[in-house]
Amino acid sequence: MSQTESPPTPDLGTENYDAMLEKLDVAIEEVTDKVEKGRIRNPEHEKVRIKYYRVLGYLIRTRRKVLEDRELQEFRDALEAHPDIEL
Repeated sequence: MSQTESPPTPDLGTENYDAMLEKLDVAIEEVTDKVEKGRIRNPEHEKVRIKYYRVLGYLIRTRRKVLEDRELQEFRDALEAHPDIEL
């Protein structure tokens, strides 16, 4: 990217669970690649690897939460489709 180009603006929409999960999967893959294959060769740069691990943990927790939210939404939709079901 040249200095005159601005970075791409991410789509931060939260309506589409599949799109969110896909973006999280890409981010998890990229961070995993950095951790496993990054050029971290000295103790000072090891701090960067630790930060990548923290980000990776955050992304995985976020992905689990999005999956949970999607399942709950699907359950709500199923209940609304069958109003005769009582809980």
